[in-house]
Amino acid sequence: MVERRVASYGAWESPVGAEMLTAGALRFVEIDADGEDVYWVESRPDERGRYAVMRRSGGATDRVAGEAAAGAAEEVTGAEHSARTLVHEYGGGALAVRGGAIYFSNFADQRIWRQEVGASGTAGAAAPITPAIDVRYADAAIDAARGRLICVAEDHRGEGVEAENLLVSVPLDGSIAEEGEPQALHRGYDFYAAPRLSPDGTRLAWICWNHPRMPWDATELWLAEVASDGSLLNPRRIAGDARGDESILQPEWGGDGALYCVSDASGWWNIQRWDGEALLPVLSMEAEFGQPSWTFSESTYGVLADGRLAVTWGEQGIWKIGALDPSSGELREFETPYNAFFFVQAAGNRIVANAAGPESGSAIVAIDAESGAIETLRLGSNAALDPAYVSVAEPIAYPSADGRTAHAFYYAPRNPEFAAPEGERPPLLTFTHGGPTGATAGVFSLAIQYWTTRGFAVVDVNYGGSTGYGTAYRRLLHGNWGIVDVEDCCAAAEYLVARGDVDGDRLAIRGGSAGGYTTLCALTYRDVFNAGASHFGVSDAAALARDTHKFESRYLDSLIGPYPEREELYQQRSPIFSAERLNCPVIFLQGLEDKIVPPDQAERMVEALRAKGVPVAYLAFAGEQHGFRMAENIQRATEAELDFYGRIFGFAPAGEIEPVEIENL
Repeated sequence: MVERRVASYGAWESPVGAEMLTAGALRFVEIDADGEDVYWVESRPDERGRYAVMRRSGGATDRVAGEAAAGAAEEVTGAEHSARTLVHEYGGGALAVRGGAIYFSNFADQRIWRQEVGASGTAGAAAPITPAIDVRYADAAIDAARGRLICVAEDHRGEGVEAENLLVSVPLDGSIAEEGEPQALHRGYDFYAAPRLSPDGTRLAWICWNHPRMPWDATELWLAEVASDGSLLNPRRIAGDARGDESILQPEWGGDGALYCVSDASGWWNIQRWDGEALLPVLSMEAEFGQPSWTFSESTYGVLADGRLAVTWGEQGIWKIGALDPSSGELREFETPYNAFFFVQAAGNRIVANAAGPESGSAIVAIDAESGAIETLRLGSNAALDPAYVSVAEPIAYPSADGRTAHAFYYAPRNPEFAAPEGERPPLLTFTHGGPTGATAGVFSLAIQYWTTRGFAVVDVNYGGSTGYGTAYRRLLHGNWGIVDVEDCCAAAEYLVARGDVDGDRLAIRGGSAGGYTTLCALTYRDVFNAGASHFGVSDAAALARDTHKFESRYLDSLIGPYPEREELYQQRSPIFSAERLNCPVIFLQGLEDKIVPPDQAERMVEALRAKGVPVAYLAFAGEQHGFRMAENIQRATEAELDFYGRIFGFAPAGEIEPVEIENL
């Protein structure tokens, strides 16, 4: 056995360099199927975040169970295109495929483009089928019999008014590409999602909702007959009430004409079936069969060729995958090495999903719905890490304020080459996810192993408000954003200090977007953490309510209260108005083209700390929007944060790292 070298926690040499976080790394954002063929969209940091459409043919003969077959996955869009829509700003649902043709929203112009795909690779040039007007498109259903797409449109042409969202149809033949308008099918609601056409083309189902609700709060399920000319007859609400509290998501049609959806009426997102008069549960479980619709096409189930449902469900933050028989309610779980699944689709009798596990990173996988055999179609990263270095997540449930139990995943430092000086305990990084209705999963992530292999402990918190623990837990943030999330993050750190895992004098908190808000609130209003990192985080809740995009413009009504009626409460919950209470060092990392949390949110906070004499660092990245997508910026932000902690906590990180400028230090 090689004797371990002794070095302070945080100063260990790591096999995980910042370049490994992006080199060849992919982020999967959507999956679709065309018969047995599987398509997906992957974001590539090495190509400045371009979204490429990929295909894996169902007829490929080089499949190897559990491995990625070399050369089997092929790109079908060219380097000049990026399949990314900006509907709701967060996008998703940029791709639709059928009969060997793909239709995708192109990032540069937000037009829908059509491209024929041959037996191997790209067969024809892409061409736009929508006009060059300021209208965005997402979440399309292909109505082949009528030669059109039915999709969500977001019209930004109104001067000084909020963008209009509606359902439209777009001809497939490109007849309106030069001039003309998409045909409006249904309008009048603030938001639309998931138009889904029945297999025989005679009925259309969709979801819609109004301000101030979000889709995880309250939505309506609508149904209409489709006339021979394509117009909608007798459109009507069949379930849900946007003024109520039932969240209905993801309508899907079975091959027999049955209409399914996901509803949280029971207190959990369970799959329901419409019987012509009401929604009835296919299976009732204290488990989540749905996830919050931050982007379009966040599918958690699909209809297999044999009529069963391919499903993923979460229990206590751990996700499983299987097949559900809607006639009997029998649920069959498949044994896999994964514990998180996204973008679940059915491709014939295969279940396709983006999956990740405790010791395996993100991958596109296909699971045979009979044998359970797993095929890996595409790895999210080719970067390999010796298992001896891998810190596996420990799920923890711990006490928080008001007798509440909160949830998190704890990662201990792990590096077989190093040991810390006797008696030293590691610094703790508390990760706060965005959303805030999102959730973290206890899966392998190089972004976490980057820290644990250097000697940091990490706790990734699913604070009250997170998804995966039932509707009541998800709604704990109603009126309590900046309170419950902060309490649960502070309690996680205090729990690990009390347990003896970490150094109570070296506690840091970090997060992006809504997680950045939680980070700044924890640093401002509580005296638990010694340092923090805000990645494009919110510092002024009122400014967010006034200035953000349509999708989230009324979100804070439920998280804090109606604005401007509760403006005083917004000020109380905004760190920028209490900066005099923030006394520990903070690093801010911000994209200069962020429309969701504009740079002003970070820059005002930096100026306040600068004037106060608190150590502060600020890195701004040109060309970045909400969330960093470019390889060089991801690497720089990561290394700058490491250097920041080293100088604050008194250790020298291993390797050559460009130092970050810290004012007032």
